[in-house]
Amino acid sequence: MEWSPAPIERRKSKQIKVGSVLVGGLAPISVQSMTSTDTMNVAETLSQIKSLENAGADIVRVTVPTLEAVEPFAKIVKGSEVPIVADIHFDYRIAIECAKKGASALRINPGNIGSQEKIDAVCAAAKDYGLPIRVGVNAGSLDKDLIKKYGAPCPDAMVEAALRAAATLDEHEFYDYAFSVKASELNLCVEAYEKLAKKTDAPLHLGITEAGGLTGGTVLSSIGISWLLKQGIGDTIRVSLAADPVNEIKVGFAILKSMHLRSLGVDLVACPTCGRRGIDVVNIVSDLEKRLQDIKDNLKVAVMGCVVNGPGEAKHADVAVCGAGNGMALVYERGQLVGKIPNTECAQVIEQRIRNNLLNLKGNS
Repeated sequence: MEWSPAPIERRKSKQIKVGSVLVGGLAPISVQSMTSTDTMNVAETLSQIKSLENAGADIVRVTVPTLEAVEPFAKIVKGSEVPIVADIHFDYRIAIECAKKGASALRINPGNIGSQEKIDAVCAAAKDYGLPIRVGVNAGSLDKDLIKKYGAPCPDAMVEAALRAAATLDEHEFYDYAFSVKASELNLCVEAYEKLAKKTDAPLHLGITEAGGLTGGTVLSSIGISWLLKQGIGDTIRVSLAADPVNEIKVGFAILKSMHLRSLGVDLVACPTCGRRGIDVVNIVSDLEKRLQDIKDNLKVAVMGCVVNGPGEAKHADVAVCGAGNGMALVYERGQLVGKIPNTECAQVIEQRIRNNLLNLKGNS
């Protein structure tokens, strides 16, 4: 009998709707990113959104830093197939105008919006247009009184900031909100989420903010987000990277796939290579990542350097290849050996067999 991990029991949270995407309430954990383009450049921003959509993004956030950026934002919303969240700070008028222009949600911090009247106006606009609000708490921008109270950013200060914002929204009879409590310090961030999860049933947006570049940011985000997901905490995630935001989506789905929470596309298993390898694992994997990036079906592919572990991994893969020596490679489908090919043809043969299998599956459905 094949071993399988115990299912994760997810925290029960209330549900909000970001455009067509359900967040919370045991809906699939959504993966999102944020554009890095100038919002005033509509064409460039839409091009990046399309790349994010093609990578599998469920939600995309776009900054709207000025009132002048509202009209370009409206064009971006109209040109996007995925829900767009308006990211707003300080000027309540921008939030109201973005709600009117088709935003699917607003990302604000009530503490920097201003007076009670301004917050009430934002809540009224969100209500009128059926938009949720994400309250974004960041360790780097806590209110001065909280820093004075706690001495420095800490989990308790971040949780208090979130609950303070919730109380403000509740006072305005607005309850359709989610939280994030992000920090660049991994343990601080994780503990803040753990504490907040016990004090609210609002959906939680997970992320380690300012995590770093592609390698360092991926490591920190993977540790922190998976740590929380294992506890059942988290309804939507963003992997923050100082890199092409498409990588945020790829890493996000890789995290969910590794936790058996959601799958999108090919799961590529590969050995780390050693002196026994009979095929060029590194270049084959790199080639396959390019060849298979359009496939969204859940498939497992194994690329193994030799016959020590290769056949064992092949048993659990839809398609697999492993080096056999003498310039040849063994090809497997669903654990069965189906042939031997020159090792220079590995990527091409794997791609063709995967696409043939998908055609057969769809033809029989």
